[in-house]
Amino acid sequence: MLTTGNQLKAARALIGIEQKDLAERASVNVNTIRNMEASGAGAIAGRAQNVQAVQRTLEAMGLEFLNHGNPGVRLLRDPTSH
Repeated sequence: MLTTGNQLKAARALIGIEQKDLAERASVNVNTIRNMEASGAGAIAGRAQNVQAVQRTLEAMGLEFLNHGNPGVRLLRDPTSH
């Protein structure tokens, strides 16, 4: 589950996608992505449907969100296949 801004930044870095591109793919405004990431290590504040849209988009691109005590993310498949 996508929970923190840093987790979102890490996810984007793993697959090499810019905020603007992710926003377009998730059908949210780029400012939504910026605001989510601005929460840093804290919980993402915002509309649950936007967080879910971003999470589903990244998962479809081959990422898995981890929350085993510490939020994380891992690459399940080659990001060039998106």
